[in-house]
Amino acid sequence: MSRILIIPAAGIGSRLGADVPKALVKVAGRTMLERLLDLYRASVRHVVLIVNPAFEDLVRKQVQSGIDAERTSCVQQSQPTGMLDAILLANAVARRVEPSSVWITWCDQIAIHPRTIERLGERTSAASHDPMVLPTVMQRPPYIHLERDSKGRIIRVLHRRERDAMPETGESDIGLFALSATTYFDRLPAYAQDVEVGRGTGERNFLPFIPWLARTETVTTFPAEDPMEAVGINTAQDLALVEQYLLSPEP
Repeated sequence: MSRILIIPAAGIGSRLGADVPKALVKVAGRTMLERLLDLYRASVRHVVLIVNPAFEDLVRKQVQSGIDAERTSCVQQSQPTGMLDAILLANAVARRVEPSSVWITWCDQIAIHPRTIERLGERTSAASHDPMVLPTVMQRPPYIHLERDSKGRIIRVLHRRERDAMPETGESDIGLFALSATTYFDRLPAYAQDVEVGRGTGERNFLPFIPWLARTETVTTFPAEDPMEAVGINTAQDLALVEQYLLSPEP
């Protein structure tokens, strides 16, 4: 299976008070990037890091000093216009790899459980699979909520960061997505032509692509292993919470 993993990693970690790019912030003694490369090494053929030009040398240095040097590429994102644009920047590298599945994860989603990754792999192991597959969790209160219609189809994404009114309990993604090659190379660029910027951030977001795609294609979800997998590291409090989770003994 020729999977590729795209990791938008251009964040500077300002809310963490870091003096290094966010992907190089250490959590329980290891950088986020180290943890991500370890998590996905057995599941993907190639990794594309979307990096801030100011920190590209630092990121490359870490990758080149490890065992993933030959299977990792860096692509610059010079303007912070949003995750959608970051993901699309990997297009040229992805075409060279010719993946059968394109996985995407955020650089700070390091609490993903190996069993969740294994289950995602099972759902994207055939020559063709559903246009999009993603694990979800229930959260109270949610940071993201996937709103569904009476038939279970995702029709809207609510985002606290975009100042949407959130329910008390919601279904959230965990920052991990699998797209078929057709979805990534054809459907995502089509969506990008007409995407509206977020009301609160002014960014071109990726998550609204989920209901956009679900109007005409199958979007498959399955339960993640642990609700903690949805916690991204944006603040010092998030870092401490994820650190505690990673250091806890396996139940």
